[in-house]
Amino acid sequence: MTVSSTGNGRSAVTTVRVAIATDGVIRLGCPAADETIGAWADHFKVWSDFIVLGAISNGRGLTMATRDLLARLPPVERDLRLDLFRGIGLWMIFLDHIPHDVVGWLTLRNYGFSDAAEFFVFISGYLVGFIYAPIIRAGLFLAAAKRLLRRALEMYVAHIMLFLLFTAQIARTARRFDNPMYENEFNVFNFLQHPDVLIGQAITLRYKPVNLDVLPLFITLIATAPFMMWCMVKRPNLTLLASVILYILSRWFDWNIASYPPGTTWYFNPFCWQLMFVFAAWCGSGGFAGIAKYVWSRTAMVVAILWLLFAFVVVMSWHNAFLESLIPKWMIKWIYPIDKTDLDMLRFTHFLALAALVSRFVPEHWAELRARWARPLILCGQHSLPIFCLGVFLSFSAHWILMQYTRGVWEQLAVSAAGILIMIGAAWLLDRANRVPDLFVDIVTKDEPDAAAGDGKALSPAE
Repeated sequence: MTVSSTGNGRSAVTTVRVAIATDGVIRLGCPAADETIGAWADHFKVWSDFIVLGAISNGRGLTMATRDLLARLPPVERDLRLDLFRGIGLWMIFLDHIPHDVVGWLTLRNYGFSDAAEFFVFISGYLVGFIYAPIIRAGLFLAAAKRLLRRALEMYVAHIMLFLLFTAQIARTARRFDNPMYENEFNVFNFLQHPDVLIGQAITLRYKPVNLDVLPLFITLIATAPFMMWCMVKRPNLTLLASVILYILSRWFDWNIASYPPGTTWYFNPFCWQLMFVFAAWCGSGGFAGIAKYVWSRTAMVVAILWLLFAFVVVMSWHNAFLESLIPKWMIKWIYPIDKTDLDMLRFTHFLALAALVSRFVPEHWAELRARWARPLILCGQHSLPIFCLGVFLSFSAHWILMQYTRGVWEQLAVSAAGILIMIGAAWLLDRANRVPDLFVDIVTKDEPDAAAGDGKALSPAE
């Protein structure tokens, strides 16, 4: 397929090789990991042009024939790897939020410095860069900003609703079992005693019960993403450098956002965690194409493997006295504390090493992504916000069941499996609901009868 576009008195022709499968999904060719960096750069340019053509409003710069062609095109295929790893992250968060659960030993935090939080921040930043950089390059900054701010608002509403329902769940459990431990353990005692004061603190994201710290971070990152992406499009490397400088200054001067009660700060420091988000957006907007040959080199792969092995030994030393004795005293002083609040460099580099290996050996069209075992994880990843909220409720339910009745290994296995099955069932229902057609009516004024025909909604990039 050849798409012609014009703009600013210049014309350009971009040839996009597209394979339309029998299921009606467009698939753009993706180079293998061992191909040249030029192939990856060409692949990214094709994706960018393809997304922009579907997002340009009012058909500016497109011929009528091209606009009609784009209006008939099916959706661009999602990268199922991102959905798969988001699903894995959601399951890990659910298990990590159940205290003293034997199944929690399956999660990443028990074998390395990073955990599911890095998964979500990186994937979100990568998608923001990949989807919105081409749109902003096309001159549609306001359209991109509108979409991102609306997403941030959706997350804010979800956080407030989750806060109210989660607090109610804890209060009801504490009253039912006459056990105030839950109110103190999950930091809701003060709220139940002074709801008139704490509700205002919750609305301003200053007061958060335990396990509800991550959504305020995402709200902040997504709300500031329009400005960050505008800078990323204009000066990508300088924007990344500014992010690094902000990270260093925030750690040096101990910058963070004040929380409640007074004297406390956010558990996820946005001034530090923005580095992971901005770096991921830099990669998604095309920066990775310039460093892929170095990241996937034999030397880099060996370094990544050695770093993951070092992290594994250090983490295992927390549970084994013999391994602990092997760690030199000077190294203990150097690596501790491994701070999650301020995104310690050990966590950041551990995740990057893991991401480098995964991106090298798990190609975009990996056959296992279509396997039956991966489908539940992918479904959960495709509905990450509601499944995360559901997982918070389920983790607390599993916690009080184990605390009030029994803490045996089989019971831990049972409640963990039940929670994951419920998450899978909810994701399946959400997926089925999305397949139901949406009924809509376009309302136009009499003097603009063709306004709806040129609104450029041919393609909607996946979030």
